[in-house]
Amino acid sequence: MQYILIGRDSMSADWLGSLVSINCGATLGVYQGEVSSVDQASQTISLRQPFHNGIKCPVPEVTFSAMDIKELKILEIPNGVCNQGVPVDLGPGSSGYSGRSTAAAGCGGPSSNAPMAVPRKASTNSRALNQATPKKNGIKNGGGGGLMKMKDDECFGDGMDKGLDTDFDFEGNLALFDKAAVFSEIDTSERRGNGARSRGTPGERTPSRYRHDENILEAKPIVYRQITVPQQGGKEYCTDSGLVVPSIPYELHKRLLLAAERHGLTLERRLEMTGVCASQMALTLLGGPNRLTPKNVHQRPAVALLCGPHVQGAQGISCGRHLANHEVEVILFLPNFVKMLESLTNELTLFSKTGGKQVSSVKDLPDSPVDLVINCLDCHENTFLRDQPWYRAAADWANQNRAPVLSIDPPVSGQEQAVEAKWSLSLGLPLPLAESAGRVYLCDIGIPRQVFQEVGVNYHSPFGCKFVIPLHSA
Repeated sequence: MQYILIGRDSMSADWLGSLVSINCGATLGVYQGEVSSVDQASQTISLRQPFHNGIKCPVPEVTFSAMDIKELKILEIPNGVCNQGVPVDLGPGSSGYSGRSTAAAGCGGPSSNAPMAVPRKASTNSRALNQATPKKNGIKNGGGGGLMKMKDDECFGDGMDKGLDTDFDFEGNLALFDKAAVFSEIDTSERRGNGARSRGTPGERTPSRYRHDENILEAKPIVYRQITVPQQGGKEYCTDSGLVVPSIPYELHKRLLLAAERHGLTLERRLEMTGVCASQMALTLLGGPNRLTPKNVHQRPAVALLCGPHVQGAQGISCGRHLANHEVEVILFLPNFVKMLESLTNELTLFSKTGGKQVSSVKDLPDSPVDLVINCLDCHENTFLRDQPWYRAAADWANQNRAPVLSIDPPVSGQEQAVEAKWSLSLGLPLPLAESAGRVYLCDIGIPRQVFQEVGVNYHSPFGCKFVIPLHSA
């Protein structure tokens, strides 16, 4: 247990005006100032013009309890008088114990009064918040010049190094460095290293320096042609990483989808996967997170979806449903037919629950440009639809509208495309598309690798971590 000892009342007045330093522990820090009062009854001491950790306090006076003081040092006594009325003892168990009072140690004599012992209790967080109680009825701020002068002398009182007066001899020290000899030694060591490596691998040149993107370790050669097909489609594409993706004819593409359907990848599942991939690509083209944000509700993007009464049209309606679910204004154009495919009817039923708009006449399409046109008018087999009036009217509207066009699963290059697209999205493996198809993208619709092998395609996925990747003409 620690003790702080404060002298009798008869001697307390002798300490008034003394400069002291009070250590209140790591929580409250160190206070310094002039003793203004010492109260024996309440075991308190007050400092005026206080400083807290070297910074002047905003209050004129601070009062401390004996329980809050860990160490008290006397810095200066007025008139040079060495009084001993406030001896301080932290007890033998404390690291600051000196066997005698601080006042006695500073003046060279023992204490003349028997001090009163006050037991020091363990500090708590609730009490630590009120350890220093400022008084409002003290004198105004100011003064403290003697204390600040003492601190300045301690910090800046030592003499400067005389060596700083001597200027640095740059020329003399530079002459000590023989640059030509050092660089010659470096070149010699590099030639020796290259010769040793060359002897280990005859005929192979090993570079002495590597770029930041080169690997020192030997690696297996990269095989860029990882997909081989039994029938070439006439065009080859490559991914951003350089992998070759060959095109396939429509007959092989059709056999691939039929094989996938036999193993459980039904038309409904392919429609859903195509709709997700196409909608992700469309959302990116519309601006992504920069456009689709809760703070931009007054500028929702508008998409015109042109669909025909076939599987490609059902793929487009699936894409429109996902876009509408992401707060995109979708306007679906689909001509009226007496009998439609079951998959098309199911997609229409789901689309009607999203709040999207459906029209059957080109006249009901918006006159002003939209943000994006998605073209699903064409079909791979039923080419007679292109002679229908609704087809020509919808194609003319898309070409006259200034919005960019995204075509989903467009036909092969041999068939005429009435709508010129800026982007085209192929499924699984690309078909040989015409130049009017624009930039070609490929989406993964979930066909397993062994299904590719059944139709004679040696397949390794070119998608990496994505489901939609761009393709470039090889």
